[in-house]
Amino acid sequence: MLGKTKNRQVAVFANGCFWCTEAIFVRLKGVLSVQSGYTGGTVKSPTYEQVSNGNTGHAESIKIEFDPSIISYDDLLVVFFNTHNPTTLNRQGNDIGTQYRSAIFYSSNEQKVKAESLVAELNSSKAYEKPVVTEVVPLGEFYSAEEYHKDYYEKHKDQPYCQLIIAPKLEKLQKQFEKLLA
Repeated sequence: MLGKTKNRQVAVFANGCFWCTEAIFVRLKGVLSVQSGYTGGTVKSPTYEQVSNGNTGHAESIKIEFDPSIISYDDLLVVFFNTHNPTTLNRQGNDIGTQYRSAIFYSSNEQKVKAESLVAELNSSKAYEKPVVTEVVPLGEFYSAEEYHKDYYEKHKDQPYCQLIIAPKLEKLQKQFEKLLA
C-alpha cells in the first residue's frame, strides 16, 4: 500500500494531462520523484491508448514521492489547486473526458481529511466563480504510464503543446510558488 514511510510519503493527483502535472511537481523542493500513470478506473494495466478513449474509468495521474520534512502535503494540495481549473468537470482546456478529471486519490485518512477540508474551504470562501468539482477518492491500483511519457516536457519543450499549454503553467508556478521551487 502506498502511503507513509520515514521521510517519504506519496500523493496521487489527477488534474488534466499528466505531462503538465509532472512538469509542475518535479520542480518543487522536497519532491523526490514524479511518475505519470493511470488510476481510478477498472481496467487492469491500461495503456495510454485505452485511457485516451475514455472508457477505462482511469484518469491521467501522477504519483509524487515527497519528503514531508521539506514540503508538506498541504503545500502540494495548494499547488495542485492553483495550477489547474478544479471547477470544470472532466475537462482541462481542450482535453475533455473523464480521463482528464480533477481528482485527489488519498492513501491515508489524514490525506482524505486534508483534501476534503480544503475543497470545503475553497467552496465556502467562493475562491472560484464556480464550485470545485475535484473528486476526493481512495487510491486504488496505480499503473505507471509508458516510458515515452516520462519527462515529456523536458524532452519536448519545443513542441507546440508544450509551448502553448505547459510553459504558461510553469511561468505561473514560478510567480506564485517561488519559495517552494527547487
